[in-house]
Amino acid sequence: MMTVKSTCCYCGTGCGIEIDVCDGQVCGVRGDPDHPANFGRLCTKGLTLPHTLHTASRLAEPRLRPGRTGLGEAVSWDIALDAVSDRLAAIIAEHGPESVAFYLSGQMLTEDYYVYNKLARGLIGTPHVDTNSRLCMSSAVTGYKLALGADAPPCSYEDFDHADCVLIAGSNMAYAHPVLFRRLEAARTANPNMKLIVVDPRRTDTAASADLHLAIQPGTDVALFNGMLHALIWDDRLDRGFISEHTEGFAELRHAVREYTPKMAADICGISEDALLTAARWFGEAGAALSLWCMGLNQSAHGTDKNLALINLHLATGQIGRPGAGPFSLTGQPNAMGGREVGGLATALSGHRDPANPQHRAEVAALWGVDALPATPGKTAIPMFDAIAAGQIKALWIVCTNPAHSMPDANQVREALAACEFVIVQDAYADTDSIDYADVLLPAAGWAEKDGTVTNSERRISRVRRAVAAPGSARADWDIGIDAARRLAARLGRGGHLFPYAGPDEVFAEHCLTTVGRDLDIGGLSYAVLEAEGPQQWPRPAGASQGAARLYTDHRFATDTGRARFHLTPYHGVAEAVTARYPFHLLTGRLRDQWHGMSRSGRVPALFAHTAEAVLSMHAGDMARRGLSEGELVRMSNQHGDWVLPVQADSGMLSGQLFVPMHWSSGFVASAGSNALTAGKMDKRSFQPELKHAAVRLDKIELAWQCAAVSACGDPVSLLTALRPLLAECRFASATLLDGDTPAVRVRFAHPTLPSAHFLAQLDRALGLEGEAGVQQLFSDPRRGIHKLAVWQGSRLRGVRLAGECCALGWLGERIVSGGDMGELRALVFAPQASPAGLTRRARMVCHCAKVDETAIYQALAKGASADSLRETLGCGSGCGSCMPEVRRMAAAVSKAA
Repeated sequence: MMTVKSTCCYCGTGCGIEIDVCDGQVCGVRGDPDHPANFGRLCTKGLTLPHTLHTASRLAEPRLRPGRTGLGEAVSWDIALDAVSDRLAAIIAEHGPESVAFYLSGQMLTEDYYVYNKLARGLIGTPHVDTNSRLCMSSAVTGYKLALGADAPPCSYEDFDHADCVLIAGSNMAYAHPVLFRRLEAARTANPNMKLIVVDPRRTDTAASADLHLAIQPGTDVALFNGMLHALIWDDRLDRGFISEHTEGFAELRHAVREYTPKMAADICGISEDALLTAARWFGEAGAALSLWCMGLNQSAHGTDKNLALINLHLATGQIGRPGAGPFSLTGQPNAMGGREVGGLATALSGHRDPANPQHRAEVAALWGVDALPATPGKTAIPMFDAIAAGQIKALWIVCTNPAHSMPDANQVREALAACEFVIVQDAYADTDSIDYADVLLPAAGWAEKDGTVTNSERRISRVRRAVAAPGSARADWDIGIDAARRLAARLGRGGHLFPYAGPDEVFAEHCLTTVGRDLDIGGLSYAVLEAEGPQQWPRPAGASQGAARLYTDHRFATDTGRARFHLTPYHGVAEAVTARYPFHLLTGRLRDQWHGMSRSGRVPALFAHTAEAVLSMHAGDMARRGLSEGELVRMSNQHGDWVLPVQADSGMLSGQLFVPMHWSSGFVASAGSNALTAGKMDKRSFQPELKHAAVRLDKIELAWQCAAVSACGDPVSLLTALRPLLAECRFASATLLDGDTPAVRVRFAHPTLPSAHFLAQLDRALGLEGEAGVQQLFSDPRRGIHKLAVWQGSRLRGVRLAGECCALGWLGERIVSGGDMGELRALVFAPQASPAGLTRRARMVCHCAKVDETAIYQALAKGASADSLRETLGCGSGCGSCMPEVRRMAAAVSKAA
């Protein structure tokens, strides 16, 4: 066995991992105890990474798709890249360089980002390069630049250990950054006097852990922060010396926030005045105050103001540039930071330069050896797809992302992709939503199959190392880009000198060169330094012995004057307000064990054990008033689209609000997911859209025909992929993976009538229930429209399909994944009952590592166990620890009930 040190490919925490390789395959992953980002901790997603290198659903060869049907024809790299370069050259010749656009990803390595940025701006001459980081972090980028002068998070994870007050806003950190939340929990244990404030409309596991939960109304963050600043001014909890010597603009801001009295601000937010005043007092009295935020602030039509209003609190109290203090934006992707460093955003150039600045464009042009860079402003994500729909952009190259699912107003984005003249999709997987629109598919190496670097939330650069070979002829993104660029340069008759690289180390070296003299100067880094000294924070200029743990310790900021800037932040509501027609606030967010569009995490059955399928969460009182019962189907809709899904009561929801996870794509449901309902309305400065909120209506829907199936008759991920075309044929569809000794796929459908005469035959074929899967057992009652099929291997049930009546689906699925002998239960396989008498049913899994379900936890708590004692008795928290916030919430509920 061989072990390779690398970096996790999920959130922006940047966890170090150790990859075990057996016979050329990844056979295990664990946290790297030496990595300063995680010190050996790893979440459920990271621990299951070996299962995501699923070869059956991987793109292994380049493919051409004439007519955009199926996976197309497998071809060689020469044929594929010649086709790409021929077509791009023809489009550029006919329509100009700005008819080509690139849409990149925060999951790319820094070297990948650098190559495609240079390909677009340096070779082709198009400014239209943007990234899905526009959807995640661009409001934080803009806020940092406006207030502090540079896109540079000033804090480090070690600040958790020094903070006296931590304010978390717009982040369910326990789910989205679980390793960091473990670190925060440890810091609270070490410092019992630390105050934790959580700002979130929902009572999430993060909020339930807080000393003070401010359950504000959606979109009212600016009013909250302005009200807190008013209270700080009134109570004279300011650092007047810091304000006078190191900032500008405070007098104007002080005047503006006079109207945001605590009473007025609290009324806007829907919280008590006392709660707001308490938050302000704790923040103002703290020896060191740290704020942490993520998508809840950024994904807003006023996300920049939300960032600035929070930074204003730090500047007013001098809480920046020292241990335990500062405004700390948590990145959602593994290399959103690296992309920002190399100019992956349309609003940035390499080395944190500004494409609107002629001097900056000239500097990069000189470094690259080209005459000039395009002066036209590049189109950011929303305008980019608008331009595609309008026919202005003719060719789109998508790398390592899935805009058909992740962009707001997804139905309109899909129409744009369908109309685009030439679409290249470069991905590791063959079944994302965006692949349906590709003319060319380019197979990319996965997380353990390539070399490069990433930068995490605390500005720490870590190495990603190749541990195994990629399947087929799949290649690293940087390698694909260099090869394509050289071919295109030959056709354009220019730029042949731009891509001389023999490997990613040479790309990184050139990237480092572009940063010299800039705020993120890493002129002192190289692969050799990273190999010898381990992960390093920037800046790390030449001659420095280490990077900077925190920035602005001398209180000199990256602005022209060296002073930080206060900004006026007037309160504006959500982009789409609730109305009589659309009376509900729809909130979107994350699940604990899934990530983004699930193109990677959605291949691991164990990661569905905590939350099996898409469900709409709702206040119990709102359900009762509308006559809704748990699990009933509802239609959620607005002017952008709709989604039919089950509803459930959630004690963490306020009345008038709904919540749905953002992960579910067309590979799992009969819609584009939550982004079928979100609008493309964006912040005027950061150009980030409001993905966290939509105004919707909710209606009960009656769908007479129902069908459901569970199958272990083949590889479950392959079966899930085969199901994909059928999901769109029904008004409701929900597919998921079931974990167990024999993993399986489960799917549910509902429709007004049987979708087509061939639907059941197509479903049986997709699930492997026909042919040699096993012995078939049939039941049919045509008069009642009931048709059932079971597949047996001896006495073991391998699959079942129920049409017309499906109430036995739950227990039959549990028996299939258990892989055991059915015994006397065989006679009940077609019986219309939810569960045979005396059969013990599986409960929802809470602890992934120790396989502890909620029934076992509640039983132990009822007998007097504490949340912490369950570590010794049941193993909860003994592995990754992701379950502990929920376990503590369960313990608190039991204690309260008692």
